[in-house]
Amino acid sequence: MTREDFEDAVRDGLDLVPADLAAQMDNVVVLVEDDAPPDDPELLGVYEGVPLTERDLMWAAGSLPDRIAIFRNPTLAICETREDVVEEVAITVVHEIAHHFGIDDDRLHELGWA
Repeated sequence: MTREDFEDAVRDGLDLVPADLAAQMDNVVVLVEDDAPPDDPELLGVYEGVPLTERDLMWAAGSLPDRIAIFRNPTLAICETREDVVEEVAITVVHEIAHHFGIDDDRLHELGWA
């Protein structure tokens, strides 16, 4: 799958987020990167930032945007078909957005998203 096709899959995953939730996302950017960090090469995505549930009035003063990275090569490595990639990307996007809303891995697992 080309990088452009993978980016399209990420956009499609973002489109799955209900509009009312998407409107509540604040100061977050979603990026596609080819490779996961060297210390966790099989990682499919990561959220880096301060979840909405932990922000206070002082948070906004000079804060950089939160960052969601979706990793292309690890995703392609575990998927056999284009459909598998699209499904895995959608799951990863929703998973990382959930972290932005303060939902941890344990709760995501309970909900069937981890």
